[in-house]
Amino acid sequence: MPKSNRITAYADIPAKAWNDWKWQLDNRLTTVEDVVRVLNPSQQVIDGMKAVSAQFKLSITPYYANLIDMQSAHCPIRAQAIPSIVEADIVESDMLDPLEEDRDSPVPGLTHRYPDRVLLLITDVCSMYCRHCTRRRLVGQEDRTFDPTFFQQAIDYIANHPEIRDVIISGGDPLMVSNKKLEHVLKSLRAISHVEIIRIGSRLPVVLPMRITPSLIKMMRKYHPIYISTHFNHVKEITPESAKACTMLADGGFPINNQTVLLRGVNDCPHVIKQLNQKLLTIRVRPYYLYQCDLSKGISHFRTSLGRGIQIIEALRGHTSGLAVPTFVVDLPGGGGKVPVMPNYMITRSDDKAVLRNYEGAITVYQEPHRWESICGHDPACEQQRYKSKSGPAMLLARPHTILEPQKRKLNADEKG
Repeated sequence: MPKSNRITAYADIPAKAWNDWKWQLDNRLTTVEDVVRVLNPSQQVIDGMKAVSAQFKLSITPYYANLIDMQSAHCPIRAQAIPSIVEADIVESDMLDPLEEDRDSPVPGLTHRYPDRVLLLITDVCSMYCRHCTRRRLVGQEDRTFDPTFFQQAIDYIANHPEIRDVIISGGDPLMVSNKKLEHVLKSLRAISHVEIIRIGSRLPVVLPMRITPSLIKMMRKYHPIYISTHFNHVKEITPESAKACTMLADGGFPINNQTVLLRGVNDCPHVIKQLNQKLLTIRVRPYYLYQCDLSKGISHFRTSLGRGIQIIEALRGHTSGLAVPTFVVDLPGGGGKVPVMPNYMITRSDDKAVLRNYEGAITVYQEPHRWESICGHDPACEQQRYKSKSGPAMLLARPHTILEPQKRKLNADEKG
C-alpha cells in the first residue's frame, strides 16, 4: 500500500516493514489505548471498547485498521474490527458453543460431524479477532499456538478412520503458524492414504494479505490438492493487497472459495452482496457460502432474519452470473450441521408435471419423464450403499415402502373430559 493511501499514524512506516507480515503482527492494535492512538475514536466508541474488551479480546492488524473510516458510523470495516457496547448485550438465544463442536470432538482439536470429513483446529490464534467470530469461546482466549501432543492424537484418529477423505484445517487461523509447522501438518495428513482433500480456512488473505508469500506458496504446492476457504464480507475488503494475495494462491493452483457471513449493518443488502460477489470473481475467488450469522455470545446485533438471506439470493439468481450466487446456509445450533435455505422456485407438482417459476416470476409447466429406470439399478456398489441408509430422508428413498406414522398420544383425564 503506498504511503499516500495510509492514515496519519502509519504514513511514515517504510514499505519494507509495512509489507512484512511479521511486522504487521508485532504492531497489532490489542488495547483500547492502541486504538485511541492510531484511530482517534470518539468517546462513545472508547466507552464501548472498555465495556467489552475484558470479556472479548481485541486485535486488529495495521493493514486492516488502515481501511477503517472512523468518520462513518456505518463503516463495514469498523463494524467487524472494533469492539462495540452492543457486544455486552447477551440475549437468551446466545450460546457458548452454538455448533456443538466440542460435543462432536473425539480428541482435542478435532471435530468429526459429517461422515467423510473432519475439522482440524491447529491453533487458537488469529491476526485479528473479528467481532462476529463464532468460535470466540476459544479464539483469543488463551492464544494457544500449535500443540504437538493434541495434533498427534488428531492424526492418529484420522489414520484409524478410513472413511475420512476430507480434512478442513482451521483454528484460529492456521496460516498464523510458521511455514515449518504448517508443512508438518500437511505432510502428516498426506501420509494418510485415504485423505484425498485438504482444505485450509484462513482470513489472512483479507486482514493480513502480506502473509501470502512466495515461500508459503512453494511449500504448500508440494501437498496438492489443497483448497483455500477465505472470508470476504464486503467489497471494501478487496484491495490491491488482498487481490494480489488471492492471485498468488490461484496461480499456485489453490482453488479459493469464499464464505461470507450475513451481517446486519455490514452486508445485509442485495446490492452489497452482489457487488462483493461480482468483484470476488474478478480476483478468482468463488462465492461459495452465504452464512446465516451464528448464535454465539455477544453477536446478536449482527444477526438478520432468514428472510433477508433468501431475499438476497432471490436478487442474485438470474440477475447475475450463476458463479456469483452462493449457497445460503444455516449452520444449525446444537450440532445439526449446515442446511441450505433457498428461495422456492417450485410452485406445485404432480406425478407427471411440475409448475415452476423463474427469477422474473414467469411460470412454466415442466413435463416429467414417464420412465424411471436409472443406472443405479445396475450398479452393485450403489445398491449396497442404498441399504446402509438407516435414518432421515435417505432411508425413505432407499426403501420406498417405508411408512412413518406419528406416535399416538394417550389423552389425560382433562383432555378426555
